[in-house]
Amino acid sequence: MLVGVLSDTHDNLPMIASATDLFARRGVATILHAGDFVAPFALRVLMKPGMPFVAVFGNNDGERRGLQKLCSTLYEPPHRFELDGRAIVLAHDRAELEGEVVAGADLLVHGHDHQAALQPGSPLVLNPGEAGGWLSGRCTAAIVDLETMEAEIVELGPQETIEI
Repeated sequence: MLVGVLSDTHDNLPMIASATDLFARRGVATILHAGDFVAPFALRVLMKPGMPFVAVFGNNDGERRGLQKLCSTLYEPPHRFELDGRAIVLAHDRAELEGEVVAGADLLVHGHDHQAALQPGSPLVLNPGEAGGWLSGRCTAAIVDLETMEAEIVELGPQETIEI
């Protein structure tokens, strides 16, 4: 099973649309988001493709009630869950990935610092970088194959139209 991983989209609708389009083309089955959507309208675009979606809040998600109203699979970090037989821990800040919640996990996902990083091993530690591109100018996401536990960081490009 392939999962698409995002973080720090920060209301950048063209990059969110680019990510969901890329995920659809690559056969991604589920989207994971490590926080900092910012506003509910950004979350609507992310959820539009109809793929299952699991996410955590980030430190810039100000309208939490509106976000949570749209998505029942949006949690306080860190959030541990199982997907396709793999234990995954989703957080916003890497500092949240400590203690018992990470014990025995296969995949640890975080964002917050806007720096794409991949640390192979057990567990695989992944920061998909910033999909929004506001700090670095580099818009990235990641795709993880849960069967092989291989991951790649992918560049996002702008979409011409965005439907909300």
